[in-house]
Amino acid sequence: MMPFTRSEVIAIAGALWLTAMSSHSLAADGRALATNGNGKGALPCAACHGAQGEGLPSAGFPRLDGLNGIYIRQQLDDFADGKRANDIMRPIASALSPDERQAVGTFYSRQTAAKAAEPTKADAAAISRGATLATHGDWSKGLPGCNQCHGPDGQGVAGTFPKLAGQNAKYIAEQLKDWQLGKRANDPLHLMTTVSAKLDDDAIAAVAAYYASLPTAPASQQGSAQ
Repeated sequence: MMPFTRSEVIAIAGALWLTAMSSHSLAADGRALATNGNGKGALPCAACHGAQGEGLPSAGFPRLDGLNGIYIRQQLDDFADGKRANDIMRPIASALSPDERQAVGTFYSRQTAAKAAEPTKADAAAISRGATLATHGDWSKGLPGCNQCHGPDGQGVAGTFPKLAGQNAKYIAEQLKDWQLGKRANDPLHLMTTVSAKLDDDAIAAVAAYYASLPTAPASQQGSAQ
């Protein structure tokens, strides 16, 4: 192998430095966007989702900390493209560039926030029923357990199935009802559309209460957008 010339070594070192700086800037931009917005129509994420992405349970604004970065980026793309309908999120996502959406996803995937308190204490019986549905489903209705897709204890699987553990109950219930009503349809292979159709209001409330009752866990880096 021929040795590199001095100019080639300098060029390679420069490329590596730019790569490292680009990665650093991405994370820094994500924090800045979450805290301050981008000054171009995208409001600060923290205004609704909390300083560290802990969410706002009383309003049903979801927690973002520890969610897979690829999943967050995909949802922002879907809001911007109109594939996922939300009057608040569409203009915000549309005001973010693709790189900014990725930066936000990466930032929140690396956060671990304290759990935000639910506005009301869930009934123990509802949590117990929700745990059964999450773990085993209800095969009399052809309903699989939620954890079969969302992973053990609802910790999420890669960028396709989001983490549910610690997510607030109002948000989970609202999303399940949106899938039932056809207001949300950006699920892979329409899996959630099929599953939600098999849930009545009590089952939805139980599943939501169960996942909201689970403790938060350190953010997973597996599959995060880089």
